[in-house]
Amino acid sequence: MDYRAVERAILDRGVEWQFEPTLDRIAALLDLLGSPQRAYPVIHIAGTNGKTSTARLTEALLMERNLRVGRFTSPHLVSMRERITVDGEPLSEERFAQVYEEIIPYVEMTDTQGRRISFFELLTAMAFAAFADTPVDVAVIETGMGGSWDATNVADGTVAVITPISLDHTDRLGPDIPSIASEKAGIIKPGATAVLAQQELAGAEVLMRRAAEVGAVVAREGLEFGVLSREVALGGQLLTLRGLKGVYDEVFLPLYGAHQAGNAVCALAAVELLTGGDDPLDVELVRQAFAQASSPGRMEVMRRTPTVVIDAAHNPGGMQASLDGLHEAFDFAKVIGVLAVARDKDVEALLELLEPVLDQIIVTRNSSPRSLAPQELASLAEPIFGEDRVHVVDRLDDAIDQGIGIADAEGEFSGTGVLITGSVITAGDARRLLKADDAG
Repeated sequence: MDYRAVERAILDRGVEWQFEPTLDRIAALLDLLGSPQRAYPVIHIAGTNGKTSTARLTEALLMERNLRVGRFTSPHLVSMRERITVDGEPLSEERFAQVYEEIIPYVEMTDTQGRRISFFELLTAMAFAAFADTPVDVAVIETGMGGSWDATNVADGTVAVITPISLDHTDRLGPDIPSIASEKAGIIKPGATAVLAQQELAGAEVLMRRAAEVGAVVAREGLEFGVLSREVALGGQLLTLRGLKGVYDEVFLPLYGAHQAGNAVCALAAVELLTGGDDPLDVELVRQAFAQASSPGRMEVMRRTPTVVIDAAHNPGGMQASLDGLHEAFDFAKVIGVLAVARDKDVEALLELLEPVLDQIIVTRNSSPRSLAPQELASLAEPIFGEDRVHVVDRLDDAIDQGIGIADAEGEFSGTGVLITGSVITAGDARRLLKADDAG
């Protein structure tokens, strides 16, 4: 099979957001495959916001230590292959198809009437199998949704990282922070070490209780480790980080916002724990790893004159962190927003956060079938922004063109920027469109 046929076959198994509280199918499949998830140590990452950035930063540190690293993240921005990487590179189309063909007979053996292996379970199994076959020295695994019942939770993380928890997927994970935290806490296993980003008190209590129940050691951002200082720098920020084993100064991070500094120090703590011993990491290694780090689609500058920033924020916690980073890192006099969101998100809360920041907002749709129709989005935006500040555009490419056109009309030296946000799908679609424009 070629890559496109494999991609279609995986998509035929359902959608990303299907959620069923069982690990039976994925466990049975991995048993048939020889339990590849046990072939290497795992750093397992759950949380509401910052998972992918933390995974990429963790990967960067491990690779700088000359380790072979597998990374599994979701969702993807442009290509499904991005979800499964080895040493920072997505599997090639040929290798991705090969892994699929190697495991599909076992997938079909596991399929039962009305209970087929799902889209996400299949990709999870492919990642674990690919990493065992490479083989990798360590795997960095991001949950898809939740924790306890997420397909990735068939792996037992040596280190479990919980990034900031906020309200998202409330129809599946629970209506409040304690409920969501309880689901995320399921990745903390007996004998593991839990690295906890700063959390709301209600969430922190649940996570600490889970750690106590299973006998896990806990390291908490702001107590056992944390960001000591942070300065805005050209193209990112300059950090002093206190890890669990030492202090790391003059660390340049080419990512924007306090939330990315928090992600970086959580990644640092996770790698310190995985390496064992009492000695700190080499400070030059940390500096080199983080200086090369990237997190596509997260406060990413896609072009200048006017400056166009894309960001994958899709829930209130993530949006607030991104807007704080935008204010800190970019001296915009005005911001034109392009927004496309999924219909199951807290859209009004996102709009309330965006209103003080955006001069005008262009509402549109992305390529997902879950995308809220532009007219419906406008009906929610107009009471918050006022009709004169809301523009409705049916297609994302046209919406981006209109946003850039408005910024251009303000003049080159007006300080007007464009923010494209609302969804990982929106960020991925915009990234593809803007890169295509560059190529042209």
